[in-house]
Amino acid sequence: MSGHFITIEGSEGVGKTTNINFIREYLEEKKLKVTVTREPGGSKLAEEVRALLLNHRQDDMANDAELLLMFAARAEHLHKVIHPALKRGEWVISDRFTDATYAYQGGGRGISMERIAQLENWVQGDFRPELTLLLDAPVSVGLKRVGKRGELDRFEKEKSDFFERVRNTYLERARILPQCFRVIDATCPLEEVQSQIKTSLDDFFK
Repeated sequence: MSGHFITIEGSEGVGKTTNINFIREYLEEKKLKVTVTREPGGSKLAEEVRALLLNHRQDDMANDAELLLMFAARAEHLHKVIHPALKRGEWVISDRFTDATYAYQGGGRGISMERIAQLENWVQGDFRPELTLLLDAPVSVGLKRVGKRGELDRFEKEKSDFFERVRNTYLERARILPQCFRVIDATCPLEEVQSQIKTSLDDFFK
């Protein structure tokens, strides 16, 4: 595959959408073809799975069912969107990927990391992001921002201790995979956040 795969990770309220738009514009200014996508979702079927996963009325979903749905959506997403775009030589930017599963289903729900790794290897083989930008902020900051959005989805309704586990897992992933992760301080003013992102992308180009 001749394209490049970048993922943007982080808990709720860290500014992923705004900064993904910034990354798209940064790459397009370099005359690069860009596909922006998201997880869960990205393809027609995966978006239908996303709607099921985020439905706030699905409070009694079993943790294993949630995990398997995440990877089912990911398998479809890879087949229909990510791999074809990479083969066309495009830069693919995904709003979350498998690191989110380790953070939310592993850290948040307490599912075995080994079980997640087995599914990761089954669905993805050796395919991994080349660069992961982790937008990080204290849970209290993120949840305050989320509270201004209106109706919350099934994940956004979780308690702060859930998101503390999510954040800690993300930071642990960044610690053990320094070759892939760049941690961005998302508490800074937007201009400073985007300066950190630009530096990380410039380093990646080098």
